[in-house]
Amino acid sequence: MFATFFHELKVAGVPVTLREYLTLMEAMERNLAGRRVEDFYYLSRAALIKDERNLDKFDRVFGHVFKGLDLTEQALTAEIPAEWLKKLAEKYLTDEEKKQIESMGGLEKLLETLRQRLAEQKGRHEGGKKWIGTAGTSPFGAYGYNPEGVRIGQEGNRSFRAVKVWDKREFKDLDGDVELGTRNIKVALRRLRKFARTGAADELDLDGTIKGTAQKGYLDILMRPERHNAVKVLLFFDIGGSMDWHVKITEELFSAAKAEFKHMVHFYFHNCLYERVWKENARRFHDTTPTWEVMHTYPHDYKVVFVGDAAMSPYEIVAPGGSVEHFNEEPGQVWMEHLTSTYPSCVWLNPVAEREWDFTNSIRVMRQIMGGRMYPLTLEGLDAAMRELGR
Repeated sequence: MFATFFHELKVAGVPVTLREYLTLMEAMERNLAGRRVEDFYYLSRAALIKDERNLDKFDRVFGHVFKGLDLTEQALTAEIPAEWLKKLAEKYLTDEEKKQIESMGGLEKLLETLRQRLAEQKGRHEGGKKWIGTAGTSPFGAYGYNPEGVRIGQEGNRSFRAVKVWDKREFKDLDGDVELGTRNIKVALRRLRKFARTGAADELDLDGTIKGTAQKGYLDILMRPERHNAVKVLLFFDIGGSMDWHVKITEELFSAAKAEFKHMVHFYFHNCLYERVWKENARRFHDTTPTWEVMHTYPHDYKVVFVGDAAMSPYEIVAPGGSVEHFNEEPGQVWMEHLTSTYPSCVWLNPVAEREWDFTNSIRVMRQIMGGRMYPLTLEGLDAAMRELGR
């Protein structure tokens, strides 16, 4: 199996060597991975991968070779027994029944009630409307329905109604080396160009050479610096959750941007911009960059592009503590306004079809914060966004 794993990595274009494979085998002989699949995953990734750009390829090959093994790590930040959240059934309601279920009345009330339930509840519940459990209309639990609740112990979205998610979720970095199925994205990005010649003179200046040779009567070879796109770009990618549906088009955009812009820096965020962003999703809780630091590191002449579906609970934008993954002291709206005021050239690219934007409150709010500079992630939308940034 291990030899197959090594061969499949080579076929996928991951530059692994025999020396690295032998290092992994030596580590396995010394039982460094223990008996957990997760431990072997991280050990093999550390031994075989030298460049973070190959992490996505590694994950795909690992999942293919070791398919059927449970690689998920179930963890909660509170002592909620797994038995409470055991999936025995799911709750499906008609539209009329959903309208009859009332929300708790705001984020603060919701979290305060959750604290009370944790203190009071003694056992598992299913199909109820109060306790933490499954297949009910309670605001707390999984596989049920509530217009405004905290999702706990559920794999993936169902009704897209949770205002907070109480689970550890794993996100993947975007693969910046995806082969594009079309060159049209690159063509659209090329509208944002400002050429300059900088660096060493390593390109033949044909016109200058001809002119100099004619004037001097002998061969006079002239060199010049290579011409590059001098536009500087900051890319902020929304990752995880509902953006999983849009990974392919986002990776294509990422690949095209890397090819077109010499000066490009990217960061990740989840749903809305807050006080910190990150470069690697696997380390997003431990290795982050303060948003203030980003704004003080990169000058205001950078062009800023947000890429995300802006689909979230409105609390995540307008309320302190609204983030689904941590307690944010300042609303996301504050940080969005800080960044858009720092960088005058700023747009938002949305992979959701434009005709559907008015059906989601958070998209309308984010579009207003962006001053209307939200564009669909289509060729026409890209063209319009690049024209906006080029003004």
